Amino acid sequence: MLERLADLASEHAQIEGDLADPAVHADQDKARALGKRYSELTPIVQAYRQWRQVTDDEQTAIELADEDPSFAQEAELLARRKAELQERLEHLLVPRDALDDKDVILEVKAGEGGEESALFAGDLLRMYLRFAERQGWKTEIIDATVTGLGGYKDVTVAVKAAGRGKLAGTPDGAWSQLKYEGGVHRVQRVPVTESQGRIHTSAAGVLVMPEADPVEVSIDPNDLRIDVFRSSGPGGQSVNTTDSAVRITHLPSGIVVSCQNEKSQLQNKEAALRVLRARLLAAAQEEAEALAAAERRSQVVTVDRSQRVRTYNYPENRISDHRVGYKAYNLDQVLDGDLEAVIGALIDADRADKMAAAQ
Repeated sequence: MLERLADLASEHAQIEGDLADPAVHADQDKARALGKRYSELTPIVQAYRQWRQVTDDEQTAIELADEDPSFAQEAELLARRKAELQERLEHLLVPRDALDDKDVILEVKAGEGGEESALFAGDLLRMYLRFAERQGWKTEIIDATVTGLGGYKDVTVAVKAAGRGKLAGTPDGAWSQLKYEGGVHRVQRVPVTESQGRIHTSAAGVLVMPEADPVEVSIDPNDLRIDVFRSSGPGGQSVNTTDSAVRITHLPSGIVVSCQNEKSQLQNKEAALRVLRARLLAAAQEEAEALAAAERRSQVVTVDRSQRVRTYNYPENRISDHRVGYKAYNLDQVLDGDLEAVIGALIDADRADKMAAAQ
């Protein structure tokens, strides 16, 4: 680790010198890339310098303690400080997900279970909307299919991080936290449609994708088949008198995206293209990770979609995340957006895996 830290400190010093050169700023792309790398290295180098200083001070205190025992206590304090800095350095050296600063496109789809599953999908949607609100993020429902009782057959929402999230040690983007939410979420409760009071089990699927910028995912218009149709509401009742809904088929991949939430055909087309770009980016990332054989249990794009990731048990007010063995009896609070502890446990497990792999 020390050798790696010394190399990073040298790289940091080199970039610092480069950024002081006016000629470098003539190339804005290069300057931007150097600035980003400099920002990534700065906290690591600062902690490394502190660690070296404390290490030197500790050695001096140990030597002085041979002549003056009063320095022994100072040496112990410095030893604890050195251990804290070393732990911080280990965390800082964990490989960072390059997409962590991204906003996300989040989809919730009802599974088997009919209306009860659709109502649960609505509960999950509200949970994520409230969590985003707690983080100071902005949300936008891009498309939704509402059922008769107010549930959701499917719903797509964009989550944009307006500022740094409140979870300690996490980057700015919504992806850094919501990427752990992908998979099958199971609910155990008495449905509102159940007259006998029996507990039923149903499920809903969650898909989380980093939102792609247009420059990141290039889409050839010739690869698209665009169909327009009339928007409809619950029960098939027409809610629009024009063909404003849009369905886009990406012919090379077979991905189909539809949007009918906006009032105009142009708005629906732009919203559908946002979702399509996110899906194409997720597919490209999944393919790249498969080729690299880099399986990570916390990464939503590598999770088997049939995998049950979490259970919401209403009778016991219990939430269980099966990936990390997390269990708590505050389901009501979690459904009200208090997801910090659950996601924090997943972040800690992910970090531990990365640290183990980096050693």
